[in-house]
Amino acid sequence: MQAVLYICHGSRVKEGRDQAVAFVEKCKSDIPYPIQETCFLELAEPTIQQGIELCIQKGATDIAIIPVLLLAATHAKKDIPKEVEIAQTKFPEVVFQIGRPLGVHEKLISVISDRVRNTGIMVKAESTALLVGRGSSDPDIKREMEQIAEMINLKLPFNKVSVCFLAAANPTFEEGLEHAKTTNSQVFVIPYLLFTGILMREMEDDIRKLNQFHQEFVLTDNLGYHADLREVLRERIIEATGIKA
Repeated sequence: MQAVLYICHGSRVKEGRDQAVAFVEKCKSDIPYPIQETCFLELAEPTIQQGIELCIQKGATDIAIIPVLLLAATHAKKDIPKEVEIAQTKFPEVVFQIGRPLGVHEKLISVISDRVRNTGIMVKAESTALLVGRGSSDPDIKREMEQIAEMINLKLPFNKVSVCFLAAANPTFEEGLEHAKTTNSQVFVIPYLLFTGILMREMEDDIRKLNQFHQEFVLTDNLGYHADLREVLRERIIEATGIKA
């Protein structure tokens, strides 16, 4: 029996965990498989191993491991495969299919476009954008973020879209903000994060402090739930299982 195990990042912030679970719950109705469970990479339970065991307890013989992650950094390339390897040793009769993260996708640019629009603030001709990623030491992440920035620049009327990172990569968020301040223009700060959490809250505090001065910084919402995001996740499940959902 086919199962789907959705792997979310995890957060110390309950609201972030709740958002992740609520997003997956909405997506489950798109998928015909009877066994669908949610787990977390870190900072929350159930863990990946607990999620796998729960699927097997419910009768799963095949488990599609679906990373509910934006990009293919260390978590997707190493951490998740390592967990699956451990589970495969414990349950050699179970077939595991590891899916891709959401990745670079035109539909995610549409989500960003809506988040910018939802601020209710018009993008001016001289407006710039700062795309803020979680960050990773993996060089592929920086390349993918630059690609996403280019796609945003094609879709939205920003004068320029720059990239920065909250951790483990350069330029840092602080450096990105410092550079943005030199433009003296309206700056849209776009968190490339799925759900809220400590990082999002820290960004909110930083932008609030900046807006005490004259320059206008506009913080959009994180990506969160969106029909296009839901469709991309559905595509990843179809790829992993080899069966059209």
